Amino acid sequence: MTTSAAAAVSPLKLTLRKSLDRGIADHGWLKSAHTFSFANYYDPAHSQHGPLRVINEDFIEKGTGFGKHPHREFEIFTYVIDGVIQHDDSMGNSELVKRGEIQMTSAGTGIQHAEYNGSQDQEGHICQIWVKPNKAGLTPRYATGDFSDDTKRNVLKRVVASADAMQGGESDAVPIHANLSMYASLLEPGKTVSHVQKRTFGYIHHIMSSGFKTPKTGTSQLKVNGQVLNEGDGLYIDRKAGEGEALLEIESTGEQRAEFLLFDMDN
Repeated sequence: MTTSAAAAVSPLKLTLRKSLDRGIADHGWLKSAHTFSFANYYDPAHSQHGPLRVINEDFIEKGTGFGKHPHREFEIFTYVIDGVIQHDDSMGNSELVKRGEIQMTSAGTGIQHAEYNGSQDQEGHICQIWVKPNKAGLTPRYATGDFSDDTKRNVLKRVVASADAMQGGESDAVPIHANLSMYASLLEPGKTVSHVQKRTFGYIHHIMSSGFKTPKTGTSQLKVNGQVLNEGDGLYIDRKAGEGEALLEIESTGEQRAEFLLFDMDN
């Protein structure tokens, strides 16, 4: 289906979020790009999108990480791109999380956790994501999911899904207490995937597979309904209430495989 045909299904507002317009922090041991306001980076135009409050793309030096610190009333999950992350928390969980795995902490009434690069010889590369839950005062909990590259190759694989929508147990997605689904994809050059945007808010994050911050030639690239996304770029998606479903067509137009995350969500 052509871009014009996709637009005819239902009007979508698409807004590009350029990689280098994010909040960029270089602490030596940690290099991070903040899609939304976080820590010392504040931009009221980019504070959240629907329930999505944080997307931090982090590069963590070997043997370093985030010491134990508290959270409450957030659903916090880590998508591991490269390396091994050591997770420890006040619920007694201690686990090494590898590429393809997702570690989900429902902070609820309050937890403490620590996240370290569990490797002594490899940089860790992750996306850490925070989402506002659809219920307050939840009992803290922990969950993981493992999704190999093969399960994400040239498809949109749902890896996180609303716990309410999973009552039938039909999905292997990691459950979240929010009106949100997250999909992951590894899209080879020339391949296209489609997604019907069902909820009010959406976001696409194109992962920096070739390294932190510096744009490079010969890397991955996406085209979403005509919008070009280079590595690190994101795309806000807004669907008007009452307009029905809308089609997104996502094409890999670069020289390398593109890895990206797609969020489909409501408050």
